[in-house]
Amino acid sequence: MKILFLCTGNSCRSQMAEGWARRLLGASVEPYSAGVVAAGLDPRAVKVMAEAGVDISGQRSKTLDDLGEVEFDLVVTVCDRARESCPIFPGRVKAIHRSFDDPSTLAGVARSEEEALAHYRRVRDEMRAFVEELSKTFK
Repeated sequence: MKILFLCTGNSCRSQMAEGWARRLLGASVEPYSAGVVAAGLDPRAVKVMAEAGVDISGQRSKTLDDLGEVEFDLVVTVCDRARESCPIFPGRVKAIHRSFDDPSTLAGVARSEEEALAHYRRVRDEMRAFVEELSKTFK
């Protein structure tokens, strides 16, 4: 099963989801992530995922065009903007939406680095719970 996690910049939320899917869903899925635009991999996302034992440092930010002709079984939009601009996928693709806060936006008003990272950790943990729920679909 090929799963695409789609968000605005493919810098944080969809990257975390891809990392969790690799870790939690194992060989039963091929996870991918992409964004409406490619904004670069967020270093804070890399840091908080590493704290949880998931290495996403080798992932790269990409758009749908970068994925070529991959035929997805499931497309998960993880932010409202991505859902609004999500293209129509042909065939039997199932699409679901679950909006997560943008930790980089929340971190922009944080008073300290630790406060900024707290936003990333919360979203990371919410994303893990979501992917664990998805895993029940594949068992």
